[in-house]
Amino acid sequence: MSDNAPFVRIADVVKRFGDAPPALDHISGEILGGRITGLVGPDGAGKTTLIRLMTGLMVPGEGKVEVLGFDTVTSAADIQAAIGYMPQRFGLYEDLSVQENLNLYADLRGLPLGERTATFDELLEFTDLKRFTTRLAGKLSGGMKQKLGLACALLRKPRLLLLDEPGVGVDPISRRDLWKMVENLTKEGIGVVWSTAYLDEAEACDSVLLLNEGKLLFTGSPIELTERVADRVFKVSGITQGRRQALARYLDDENVVDGVIQGEAIRLVMKPQTMPGGPDDGSVTPKMATTTPRFEDAFIDMLGGGPGGRSKLAETQTPFAVENAKPVIEAHGLTKRFGDFTAADTITFDIPRGQIFGLLGPNGAGKSTTFKMLCGLLKPTAGEGRVAGFDLRRDAAEARNRLGYMAQKFSLYGDLSVAQNLSFFAGVYGLSGTRKRDRIQLMTEIFGFARLLDMSAKDLPLGLKQRLALACAVLHEPEALFLDEPTSGVDPITRREFWTHINGLVEKGVTVLVTTHFMDEAEYCDRISLIYRGRSIALGSPDELKAQVASDKLPDPTMEDAFIALVEGSEAKEAA
Repeated sequence: MSDNAPFVRIADVVKRFGDAPPALDHISGEILGGRITGLVGPDGAGKTTLIRLMTGLMVPGEGKVEVLGFDTVTSAADIQAAIGYMPQRFGLYEDLSVQENLNLYADLRGLPLGERTATFDELLEFTDLKRFTTRLAGKLSGGMKQKLGLACALLRKPRLLLLDEPGVGVDPISRRDLWKMVENLTKEGIGVVWSTAYLDEAEACDSVLLLNEGKLLFTGSPIELTERVADRVFKVSGITQGRRQALARYLDDENVVDGVIQGEAIRLVMKPQTMPGGPDDGSVTPKMATTTPRFEDAFIDMLGGGPGGRSKLAETQTPFAVENAKPVIEAHGLTKRFGDFTAADTITFDIPRGQIFGLLGPNGAGKSTTFKMLCGLLKPTAGEGRVAGFDLRRDAAEARNRLGYMAQKFSLYGDLSVAQNLSFFAGVYGLSGTRKRDRIQLMTEIFGFARLLDMSAKDLPLGLKQRLALACAVLHEPEALFLDEPTSGVDPITRREFWTHINGLVEKGVTVLVTTHFMDEAEYCDRISLIYRGRSIALGSPDELKAQVASDKLPDPTMEDAFIALVEGSEAKEAA
């Protein structure tokens, strides 16, 4: 290779699997050294296939891939000796410790014994894992697992580092740490490919290859794409009616390309030469102002817009009376100890009917523990949890019949078909006879399962797996819906579809408790509890939490800014 040559050349590549449409359809592009190149697109876009072609683990059906001057078909071993690869699925051994994983990968990579102590010490310092060398990999938080995966990929310093969705399921602080680590690597001239479905990550890359359904939609710098929607992105504030109702109304406007809730305001992407509509309730005109476009705005625009504002699921939901109703979900001093470790410490909040409440926090902070106690899946050490008025200690069965639960990891039965999963969960929730048949038929129509009923759940693409999990959770029309990172790893269009359903259900009086690592999703919540080291360190609406960290240097903080600042503030108080 010459000094200025691209690290990767992709020339008119096609890759097919069986009779399905091409996973990659005539893709061409280049990846340079000393830069982070984003391989961006939704689930099923072809990102993982393209990365595996770069590693030499697959060969193209047509076209050519050249990596570091080597052809991937004829010189795969030379390529594999010179690159680092971190696969999408956690590729380490969960029953081995951090140190044992490093030892194993050092053997696999042929790292000389004399270099190991210094290399291990450098990588453990780099990833801040020195304190955890004896901990089993399976016991690490999501962010720590990704850091260990990165360390193993860097044991023999590569010229090219391939990272397949390293940010999935990782909290904002851990994601920021990963970015800093990878940016430092590029300063040494290492080329980095960062695959992602998170469009805020794409925005941070030096250049991107944007894929959808196997086709290359765009290649270039992120700002080149965002400039396409400049002056077409609006922030609408001063809305006097419910913001969820207002968003649904805006999304029904043919001139609105996309819309999301942003705190008390609504963010809209409009078609060229159009403006958002007038009064939201016939009496007060909302304030409208253009705002800085995001990569996600441009991507949704390129795909032709979001899914719209109507939820067929919500339209069929039997409404719950909201007026004068008691809180549907209550936590009073909830505490959970595992031995001498306190995972959740006196967590207290209540959620009125027809509201969305968010539990946010870093990996391992205690969110899932709190969540599972309120679902009746974990018994509290102390305190009380209630759902729909039923105490989770004394009346757990009655409480569970009032709630729907969608787990963080795909929790349905992979070896059962779509139809069998729907039938099984309908039975679990006490449905039978005509009611059971009608609800299954309704879910099949709403979520488009008709052609998939005989397919095994494990073979569904991620977006369809999540649709099936949501369908199973709402079969019995629950009063409370528990959603544990419901859209982790799914594409932006599917995420919007989910939130259209959730917003619609809440308007019918369903109460939602949600955990998420997407800070833009946190904006949909009416209130948020930020959990850190087992305690609630902040409680309020998204705008209230952002206001807490606003300053002259940061006059208009994002939800991610608030998340990081509040956690850092809590650490500073503990250290004082």
